[in-house]
Amino acid sequence: MVVVSHIIRRGIASKKKLIIPSIRCLYNSTHVTDTSSSSSSITTNSSSSSSSFATGASGGYHVSSGGGYMRGAVFWEPNKPLTIEHFHLPRPKTNELLIKTKACGICHSDLHVIKGEIPFATPCVIGHEITGEVVEHGPLTHHNIINRYPVGSQVVGAFIMPCGNCFYCSKGHDDLCQDFFAFNRAQGTLYDGQTRLFLRDAGKPVYMYSMGGMAEYCVIPANGLTTLPNSLPYTESAILGCAVFTAYGAMAHAAELCAGDSIAVIGIGGVGSSCLQIARAFGASDIIAVDVNDEKLDKAKTFGATHTVNATKEDAVERIREITGGMGVDVAVEALGKPQTFLQCTQSVKDGGKAVMIGLSQAGSVGEIDINRLVRRKIKVIGSYGGRARQDLPKLVKLAETGIFNLKDAVSRKYTFEQVGEAFNDLNQGKIISRGVVEIM
Repeated sequence: MVVVSHIIRRGIASKKKLIIPSIRCLYNSTHVTDTSSSSSSITTNSSSSSSSFATGASGGYHVSSGGGYMRGAVFWEPNKPLTIEHFHLPRPKTNELLIKTKACGICHSDLHVIKGEIPFATPCVIGHEITGEVVEHGPLTHHNIINRYPVGSQVVGAFIMPCGNCFYCSKGHDDLCQDFFAFNRAQGTLYDGQTRLFLRDAGKPVYMYSMGGMAEYCVIPANGLTTLPNSLPYTESAILGCAVFTAYGAMAHAAELCAGDSIAVIGIGGVGSSCLQIARAFGASDIIAVDVNDEKLDKAKTFGATHTVNATKEDAVERIREITGGMGVDVAVEALGKPQTFLQCTQSVKDGGKAVMIGLSQAGSVGEIDINRLVRRKIKVIGSYGGRARQDLPKLVKLAETGIFNLKDAVSRKYTFEQVGEAFNDLNQGKIISRGVVEIM
């Protein structure tokens, strides 16, 4: 056996705070604690008509006087409570749009950051799959962008926000955008090396995980957006930007799944369950869902699973081979990010098959694979981080609009903005069956 790196990294306001419990704290469902005063409340002035901003020597800027404010959920350090802070209203730059956030999904990628399992710049605003309404264009934004996304447009944002100009973007490989990884995932900024988020009181910069979507407003480069039709709801459609986007990238670009192919999906959370729906849409034959939670496996059948396997009750690899007549599947997808499931994924594919890895893990995690089988049996191990925003996101909207992708059933829990701490607590404890979404409207 040989050890293969399994680090598929996604990158290497007022004076009173509203404290939200961390994943290690017990959550009181009826009270949210204000550590400054029990009688205090946070209010938001969302007006932006009088905002002004100044440019500093470093090339950045901050709102200097007047203007609007917003709230955002801030991660300060690992395993500490998130807090809701007041910010100056963020200002978009050229070819960027200011979005009034309507909904933001709850994803394990954020949870990895909150738990300190994946390093990221702090403090930062988490959240990376959003829907919202265009409220402003950055100065000197191209007229085609303004025409495509006029003020008032409903949009959905992808978590990979391509620059559109780097080596990979020029080839259409938005999922490998150099600027996204070099600036956003490595530094917590947009592509001029600057954040758009500044705390109201001290003007302290706060970094952005993708667009920093767990806030009342966010700034997104136009290449990371597509139009959301009126027929689709804001809340459920938020998952198009990550859970569905990641699943589509794995199925279309990494696995290159074809009609009639057999597939096993290991880990049936928000992304894994989306993989089932995309596989069904692509015409896969045997669609095998593997998990340790019977409730998730029952739900998997509504997403297209033809077979389910509870890995705590039977050997998942043996059962997959039994279902496929001893052969194994054409494609196996690992959507959990665990060394054990990494190994199961590689062992589940037939000769010449593809093992697609989409689950992030704690930094430094490794997975094992049998070298001789890899070589002799032509096993392909492929990492996949997400879809390609400019070409794929409009397709996902169409799949949802036509009902081919079932958004309604894909969202199992909804939370208010003030419940964001509870939401991540539930995710950490496995209480969210498919995907949870925070409604910020």
